Amino acid sequence: MIRWSFWLSAAAVIYAYGGYPLLVWIVARRRPAAALRHTAPPDLPAVTMIVPVHNEVARIADKIANTRSLDYPRDALHVVFVSDGSSDGTVDAVRAASDERIHLIELVERSGKAGALNAGLAFARTPLVVFSDASIALQPDAITAIVRPFTAPDIGCVSGEDRIEGSAGEGLYGRYEMFLRRQESRLGSIVGASGSFYAQRRELCGEFPPNVAPDFLSVLRTVGQGFRAVSEASAVGYMTAVDDPRDEFARKVRTILRGITTLGQHLHLMNPLSYGWFAVALVSHKVMRWLVPGFLMVMLLASALLAGAPLYALVLVAQLAFYVLAYAAYRGSVPALLSTAGRVASYFTAANVATLVAWGKYFRGTRQELWSPSRR
Repeated sequence: MIRWSFWLSAAAVIYAYGGYPLLVWIVARRRPAAALRHTAPPDLPAVTMIVPVHNEVARIADKIANTRSLDYPRDALHVVFVSDGSSDGTVDAVRAASDERIHLIELVERSGKAGALNAGLAFARTPLVVFSDASIALQPDAITAIVRPFTAPDIGCVSGEDRIEGSAGEGLYGRYEMFLRRQESRLGSIVGASGSFYAQRRELCGEFPPNVAPDFLSVLRTVGQGFRAVSEASAVGYMTAVDDPRDEFARKVRTILRGITTLGQHLHLMNPLSYGWFAVALVSHKVMRWLVPGFLMVMLLASALLAGAPLYALVLVAQLAFYVLAYAAYRGSVPALLSTAGRVASYFTAANVATLVAWGKYFRGTRQELWSPSRR
C-alpha cells in the first residue's frame, strides 16, 4: 500500500504539471491553427473597460497614461475606474484625469473586488466589457486584439496574455499558463482567464457574488451558457514580478481560496457527459493542480518509510534537496550558479504551500473578499 501510494501520488503530480500539458498539446495539434484566426470587424464595437482600484496612487498615473495611449476609436472606448474605499489620493488622481473617455466611480466604503466590479458593470452599456487591473500596461492595440475573436458568435469570453518581467519563478509560470491557454483555446475553451486583462459579452456578465474569483467565474458562466472562452495571443499586457515574495504568497492564497470557492458552486461543469473536453480540462488544469500539495506530502512520507530500498532513499534525498534549495532561495542565500533553479524551486514550493493554506481556510469556512493589490 505504501508503494502504491507513492507511485500513484508521483503519477498525479507528473500528470498535473507535465502529462496534461503534453496531452492537450498533442490533441490540439490536430486542429488547424488557421481555424482560430479572426479578423477585426469593419466597425469596432463599443467597449467599457472596468479598472477596480484600491490605494493605487503609486501607479495610477501610469495606468491612466496607458489607457490614453490605447489605439481604439475614442468614442467607442469608455474607461471606468472604480475606487474601492481608496484613502491615499487615488480618487483625486483619477478625478483630475476624468474626461469624456475616463470616468470615476467612488465607493466610499470598501466592498471588495466583487463590489467594485459590480459597480462598473452597472455603469456599462456597451456590448463588450473589458476587465483590467491597474498593474498591467496594455499594448496600444490590445483592445482591438481582444475584441477580434468576438466576431465568432459562439465566443463569449476572451482572455488577454500577461507578460511578466523580472522573475524566473513567476515569469516562467506565466509563460507556462499562456501555453496551456493557447492549446485549450484550440480545443474549445480555456478554464481560466487572466484576471488582469480579459473581456466578456455584457449579456453574459451576471453580478459577481463576494468571495469568488471573478475571472474564473466569468469563464465558468460563459461555458455554462453555451459559449466558448478563448485566449487571444495578440492581446498583450506587461507586468513586473511581485516585489516581495510574501506579497506573492498572500496573493496566491487569496486567489486559490477564491478559485476553490468558485468551483464549489459550479461542480456540474466537471461532468464530461454534459461538457465534454471542458470538464476534462477543468479537472486536469484546476482540480489536479489544487490537489498536488497532498500528493507531494504522500510522496515524501512514503519515500521516507521505504528509504531502506536504494531507489526510495534516492528519491527521498532528491525531495529534501529540492525543498532545501527552495528555502535557501526564499531566504536569498543561493549561490549565483543555482539562482535560477532556486527561484523556480522556491516559486513551486511556495505555490503549493499557498494551496495547502487555502484548503485549510476553505474547510474552516474562511472567505476573503477584501483585497490589497500586490506591489509590483
